[in-house]
Amino acid sequence: MRSSNPVFSRRGFSRDNGYAGFNTAPQAGYAQGNPYAQNPYAQNPYAQQGLQQGAPPQAPVTTDRMTMDDVVVRSAMTLGTVAVGAVLAWALLPVSTTSYGLAVGSALVAFVLAMIQSFKRTPSPALILGYAAFEGVFLGVISEMYNSRWSGAPFQAVLGTMAVAGATLLVYKAGWIRVTARYARMGLAIAMAFMVVMAVNLLLVVFGVAENGGLRSFGPLGALVGIFAILLGAFFLTLDFKQIEDGIAYGAPRGEAWLAAFGLTTTLVWIYVEMLRLVAIFSRD
Repeated sequence: MRSSNPVFSRRGFSRDNGYAGFNTAPQAGYAQGNPYAQNPYAQNPYAQQGLQQGAPPQAPVTTDRMTMDDVVVRSAMTLGTVAVGAVLAWALLPVSTTSYGLAVGSALVAFVLAMIQSFKRTPSPALILGYAAFEGVFLGVISEMYNSRWSGAPFQAVLGTMAVAGATLLVYKAGWIRVTARYARMGLAIAMAFMVVMAVNLLLVVFGVAENGGLRSFGPLGALVGIFAILLGAFFLTLDFKQIEDGIAYGAPRGEAWLAAFGLTTTLVWIYVEMLRLVAIFSRD
């Protein structure tokens, strides 16, 4: 099963019959009930020739393999680009109709770049950083817009996003959440249903059937939907963490670290935007 994250939908982090990443990671304790336990490298797209069947998973001795340091560095570069783009947009684009148009245009360009990268067979740092820059411009404009109405909302949203990401990582590393095939299937089904409902809600709002944003209103119902969307973002993060762990365990090429950074960035942007709306809702009189 493929991840709902478009970054992992084509290559590297979504292969063949795996549930959400480099297929089933051959980790300790997975032997019982693991259909690949007899040959842990059968589903490994990066398995090295000559490895013996049943050998424990080890990273190749070659240096051109993805490590956690690679993921951290690329993620810092990608998120840093988003932050720079957001700061520049905030400082140079005053809240106006023109800036709103630029925000929409930047969001569309970022989406196109994300889709191009998703369908490429290899990660492109230029595309990923370009996506981050345009996404930053979009976030900078909407953050300034929210701040003009609800002072301090962007700062609170940043803190909220960091809290969600940190708590999710803590829960994941503590083993309180195990990313299994069933977990991924159920979560992705819920996420797809949520996106369909949001799309229908948008159409109803556009055609005037639903008033005040419908399910995305700035009221109690909108707050509940926002909280649910943030929980979905946390779910995506657990898939991202699992995919990165599996990639490192299987010895994925170092270039795949760019895909990991790209995926984490898209998920964190999702959480930030939803957190920004939620902060605004709770800041209303």
